[in-house]
Amino acid sequence: MPQQLEADYLIIGTGAMGMAFVDVLLSETDASIIMVDKHHKAGGHWNVAYPFVTLHQPSTFYGVSSKELSKGRIDQTGLNKGLADLASGAEVSAYFDEVMRHTFLPSGRVQYYPMCQYEGDGRFTSLTSGDAYQVTARKTVDATWLKTSTPSTHTPGFDIAEEAWFMPPNDLARIDRQPEGYVVIGGGKTGIDTCLWLLENRVDPDKIRWIMPRDGWLLDRRNTQTAPEFFNYALGAQASQMEAVGASESIEDMFDRLESAGVLLRIDTSVRPKMFHGATISQLELEELRKIKNIIRMGRLQKLENNRLVLDDGEVPTSPDYLHIDCSASAVENMEICAIFQDDLIVPQTVRPYQPVFSAAFIAHVEATYGDDEEKKNGICNVVPLPNHDTDWIKMQTLFMMNQYNWSRDPEIRNWLYHNRLDGFTQLVQDVKEDETDKIEILQRLRANAVPAMAKLQQYVASLG
Repeated sequence: MPQQLEADYLIIGTGAMGMAFVDVLLSETDASIIMVDKHHKAGGHWNVAYPFVTLHQPSTFYGVSSKELSKGRIDQTGLNKGLADLASGAEVSAYFDEVMRHTFLPSGRVQYYPMCQYEGDGRFTSLTSGDAYQVTARKTVDATWLKTSTPSTHTPGFDIAEEAWFMPPNDLARIDRQPEGYVVIGGGKTGIDTCLWLLENRVDPDKIRWIMPRDGWLLDRRNTQTAPEFFNYALGAQASQMEAVGASESIEDMFDRLESAGVLLRIDTSVRPKMFHGATISQLELEELRKIKNIIRMGRLQKLENNRLVLDDGEVPTSPDYLHIDCSASAVENMEICAIFQDDLIVPQTVRPYQPVFSAAFIAHVEATYGDDEEKKNGICNVVPLPNHDTDWIKMQTLFMMNQYNWSRDPEIRNWLYHNRLDGFTQLVQDVKEDETDKIEILQRLRANAVPAMAKLQQYVASLG
């Protein structure tokens, strides 16, 4: 017979979203909580991340609300020089472990079951002992809905010859012989990180082949900074974005204007991007990536054979002396959306672009504040779908602006946003003083162009069906 457990909330997953959700429950309710996860410690996919991974966004608004992750410094060296620090994967993993051990568990209200497989309907089983458990909970929170995928755990979508030299980026730091060349498979965030790691480790750019099924639009990381000294970049970019969208005459023209305004970037200015995943990049990183000239744009890899790469639209020679690095895993495997609040089930998803941990914290606050009014809670927490194609940027921005407008009309939510460190920008805006005329001018530009931009976005959404 399974052991019987009881709690107010059963949390499935102790990754970033699960941790951010529970952190707010602990601070804003007196709920009891059971947390279940298949990993040996909190942090979700950070437990199996490649060794050179870092955050793509500033550490200042990542993690849980109650504990700072950032060291509060500006990087003085490296490709992120001049910008707020980016926590490494090891730092993020240690951070979540510390939050669990020194904040959650000492509260006396959290029971934690690592190394356990959740089987549904409140049942889970220990992967180490085989012990079975049955939980009776008032509500279940599925913090695994987005199904984060990592290079070391996913199954490649192409055939691999036994003779091929092939590995995930996790194993790169352990190679013991020099390859004749490198083939980076995948054009997303992991591919970018891997190419930059190779270049930083003095690999000749001409020895790198980069399989890029789709070029992507990128965000300038300078525009994501939350420190007051970056106000003109962060809020200036938002104002320029509104102006670009509002003045555009077509979707293509809109992207051209966004690029001219410095809102969006691309690696190769001669190739039209078809992808947008919200990856951020510094100008120094962009300069490095442009050194790689051997970009293979023949669609996705179908077969990695001993002496050739078979792609959708052609073939490229290779050899067992080339190291092939699998960066093809999608960061998020489940792009389906559903209602966040479903009676006794809560499914955290993104309610603000690029910020899953903020979204989870905000959803927990709404749960704590508005009780069992499912309609009201879902009205506040409209899902902003994760982007994939370039035009998904349009839908994402439309829903984001709708959420922001609704939140701005609620004094309680405005107050919470101001005081929550994961928000990033509300405090930056509200702390502008009357004599800071340059900042006031930026905010006036932003507000003046918000309505025309929204009208144009809705027009484009309608044209996309």
